[in-house]
Amino acid sequence: MIDKLRASVADALADVPRRGAVIAVGGFGDCGAPLGLVEALCDLDARDVHVISNNCGIGERGLARLLIEERIARFTGSFPAHPRFGEQYRSGRIHLELVPQGTLAERLRAAGAGLPAFYTPAGVGTDLGEGSFPAAYGPDGEVAEYCARKETREFDGRTYVLEHALRPDVALVRAHRADRMGNLVFRLTARNFNPLCAMAARITIAEVENVVPIGALPPDQVHLPGIFVDHMVEALSEIGLPEAAK
Repeated sequence: MIDKLRASVADALADVPRRGAVIAVGGFGDCGAPLGLVEALCDLDARDVHVISNNCGIGERGLARLLIEERIARFTGSFPAHPRFGEQYRSGRIHLELVPQGTLAERLRAAGAGLPAFYTPAGVGTDLGEGSFPAAYGPDGEVAEYCARKETREFDGRTYVLEHALRPDVALVRAHRADRMGNLVFRLTARNFNPLCAMAARITIAEVENVVPIGALPPDQVHLPGIFVDHMVEALSEIGLPEAAK
């Protein structure tokens, strides 16, 4: 048996580079977000991080703390709505790759399925598809770089753009239950992007609310098999959980 449970968060995060890591983070807002693991990244002084996530955090915790402390160099995602993100983006301190939410999910899923790229109609004819959306600004507030123009192709008379799979170095996810072999169960909508991030990454680290004995999880109730999980740590706190989940 391969025991995936680590004694401390530092042990669980030992394989994460402290500079320049590409990290996919599960969650939708704070729902299903591995807040404890992301907070630990800040405590371990991770910097120049390329974050792949649906959003860039809420308030001052988790990804929001990573952002506020200016540890994020690049962000790939759909809703970078945190007010501090706009400040850093428009002053040239953070690079943005804006991605439609469904496309973000599919780019992660494609990586997990071993597919290098796919075509989608989402983004055709938009600034993102045409290469006219600002990806980075200079310190003077002028556009320094635009997003790349996307390759297009027609299928059955309809135009599609080519999107490439996202293959992060590390995925940080949060699960409701797990056994020591890393088989994960997510709670309701907290599943969201977590399985996709885990399957896409080279290394997956899970923050788990409840660790149960091997055999306690019915196989047909496992949402993510342990083959996709490298390290686990018991949740550091109930931070971010709705009352019904505590």
